[in-house]
Amino acid sequence: MKRFLLAVAPLAVVSPAYATTYLTVEQAQAAIFPGAAMTPDPRTLTPDQAKAIAKAAGVKPLSPALKAWKVAAADGKSAGWFIVDEVVGKHEFITFAVGIDAAGAVRGIEILDYREVYGGEVRAPAWRAQFTGKTAASAMVLDHDIRNISGATLSSRHVTDGVKRLLVTAQLVLAPKG
Repeated sequence: MKRFLLAVAPLAVVSPAYATTYLTVEQAQAAIFPGAAMTPDPRTLTPDQAKAIAKAAGVKPLSPALKAWKVAAADGKSAGWFIVDEVVGKHEFITFAVGIDAAGAVRGIEILDYREVYGGEVRAPAWRAQFTGKTAASAMVLDHDIRNISGATLSSRHVTDGVKRLLVTAQLVLAPKG
């Protein structure tokens, strides 16, 4: 009796692509700083700056590229900073923006692009409002200072960490220049 070995190619498991763009950068700028003038002020973090941010925030930057805008009020005075960045949700990137006022406190956050199948509840206004007024010195620990969203734990954790990282970045990199 002869036996044959049958080779079967493994089946590829494909997750459906899912991405939602909620806001453009310009729309997020207008939502967080209505009527303010924005001047692009992109930066490239030095290795020393990236290390300092990682140490102070507990999370290292994903990229040395910093997408920042200096915000000016109608009277021309500094109103703070607007920063666009990304964090990884569970598997995919979440693009978000943080508005930081001249005193270094969160004015607002917006989710621009969400690419995960689940966890989009991080876009809920009540959840995002928890960050308003937080500074680089504020504790921002998920399940303690920031409410977790059941079913969106990784997205909640990573957005929280991302906001903390950007507050520290603004304090260490943007504020010294003014």
